Amino acid sequence: MKNLRAVAASIIASLLNGNGSLSSHLSHHKSSSDYSLLQEICFGSCRWFHELSFFTDALLEKPLKQKDMEIRCLLIVGLYQLRQLSIPQHAVLNETVAATHDLNKPWAKALVNAILRNYLRQQEELEQALLQAAGSSRLSFPDWMSEQFATAWPEQWQELIRNSNQRPPMTLRVNRNKTRRDDYLVKLEQQGISASPGKLAESSIYLGKPMAVMDIPQFSEGVVSVQDEASQLVPALLHLEPGLRVLDACAAPGGKTCHILESEHLLTELVAVDLVSERTDRIHENLERLQLAAQIITADILNLDSWWDGKPFDRVLLDAPCSATGVIRRHPDIKLLRSADEVKRLASLQQAILLTLWSCLQPNGLLLYTTCSVLPVENDLQIQRFLETTDNAKYEGITADWGVECRYGRQLLTGAQDGPDGFFYSLLRKT
Repeated sequence: MKNLRAVAASIIASLLNGNGSLSSHLSHHKSSSDYSLLQEICFGSCRWFHELSFFTDALLEKPLKQKDMEIRCLLIVGLYQLRQLSIPQHAVLNETVAATHDLNKPWAKALVNAILRNYLRQQEELEQALLQAAGSSRLSFPDWMSEQFATAWPEQWQELIRNSNQRPPMTLRVNRNKTRRDDYLVKLEQQGISASPGKLAESSIYLGKPMAVMDIPQFSEGVVSVQDEASQLVPALLHLEPGLRVLDACAAPGGKTCHILESEHLLTELVAVDLVSERTDRIHENLERLQLAAQIITADILNLDSWWDGKPFDRVLLDAPCSATGVIRRHPDIKLLRSADEVKRLASLQQAILLTLWSCLQPNGLLLYTTCSVLPVENDLQIQRFLETTDNAKYEGITADWGVECRYGRQLLTGAQDGPDGFFYSLLRKT
């Protein structure tokens, strides 16, 4: 890997130009010995991007040109390290200034050096100025998104933003066919791993701090999987029974597919569909580790002829493509990648998928619609629109003591460090 700070700046510049995602860019560097630091810098620079942009603008005498976007991103990378990481200041300055060479911008060497040193000299005044700054800088959140949060959740929006700016917890799903949650918690304690039970799903465990997957006890034997607690609520909501035929649409990476199979062994069939072969490969890997079987199809879910055999399903899980505004703490690049216009486009896509899959559902069958969004246009309003245009659809109330009850579903808002991701659920019956 060339200069790590140069790589990070290039990745963030690509995101700002609408190219790829953090996970897609970082996947090219996984074999690097510096990968964990690169990941930390990229995730942190995205998480605090709007705040760091405020400091960058305050310190620059005049705005940088569009063609020098990578230098702007390099300044953000440098400021993130100085503000949030325990790397010695001289090392941050040396490495970040040296990155200008790898970015083929040697003219920027003096500029980067001056800006970072001026930040250190003026840090106290700059931090005070941030407290008085406009919303996007102070909240480190895009204006359009915080406005939609405030409209949708007038009492909770500030907490929702605070929780979305946190580092995410690492959550496990215990395979209850292989062990009891309490027994596994004892095993973790014996190995000196801090953990606590989740409050919503009986299979969930929160780790005190993240760890490498292969270091998790009995992971390779299929005793546990990594899955957020919000997703672990899905199988119970589907009201699974022996003999049912189940569809998991938009199924990758397969966490819910596997959990459905762990929860009900005697399904007649489970069909899992996703659009991209690299993503269906992940489903195969998860099934193999857990010694489970399902029919996996790579296809466009909207093109029924490409994947459906015409036999109706008793249960359909639609985890719809969405803005992912409920999982920003896991994917902070969402703040850079999403726009209000894209949310509208996604809402249209969700409606199209809902209508398409409804035709695959058996009369009296159940469809569970879920998203990892906290925006009503993708959730409650989406279901309202579907019910208004579909004669044979009925909302089945979800009886639960978690989340916020909406008119046509339940909404989990992004939790604190020991809480679930933001997630919406609506259960529909075909009459």
